[in-house]
Amino acid sequence: MNLSAIIDAVYNFSQNAMQLLGYPGLALVMLLENVFPPIPSEIVLPVAGTLTVSTDPTVPAQFNIVAVLLWATLGAFLGAWCWYWVGYLIGEQRVRSLLQKVGKYIMITEKDLDISLKWFDRYGEWVVFFGRMIPIIRTLISVPAGLAKMNWLKFSLFTVAGTLIWNIFLGLSGRLLGQNYTIVVDFIDKFKHLIIILGVVAVVVFYAVRIYRKKTGKDLQNEDQTARQSE
Repeated sequence: MNLSAIIDAVYNFSQNAMQLLGYPGLALVMLLENVFPPIPSEIVLPVAGTLTVSTDPTVPAQFNIVAVLLWATLGAFLGAWCWYWVGYLIGEQRVRSLLQKVGKYIMITEKDLDISLKWFDRYGEWVVFFGRMIPIIRTLISVPAGLAKMNWLKFSLFTVAGTLIWNIFLGLSGRLLGQNYTIVVDFIDKFKHLIIILGVVAVVVFYAVRIYRKKTGKDLQNEDQTARQSE
């Protein structure tokens, strides 16, 4: 199946769910998107964004952009929690066993899990925030967070914040571009490596600043202690 066919299939599924169920349908699609990567938010959110604009001035738009962002973030959050509890409750070996059995059906492999584990080990809990903006990573990054027994409140805050930023970008893109929303898909597909690099750079800069401040604080504290001793 080529990219065009995938886009059409996801478009039709998402649109039907939203037209049938309204905002809960959007939340359901976003929940599934965070459990099954073959349903990409890069298509779902722009489609929802197009439904916030009416082509007929006498007919109100089907959706409100603020409600779209809130319901989409809720659905994505619930989907992320599914994988978090999988990691938290059953452990790494059982997760691997699960992927060996059903991974090919949901297009998630052990290699994807290994990448997520490596990212979490290298960049720490903040990757839960930045990872929400990176395809595939945003789905499985919840697993190492669960395996590490990451504080549930911090996990929730990082997930909601990162997801909301990503949803705002995609939702507004659909609202502005209308039926030309596929431009967003093409852009993300071409520049996904740049997005990953920017995410990594942001994490590195964050930790560099923390280390610098911590070191500077210690140096100032040592200077203060030395000054006191000299007095």
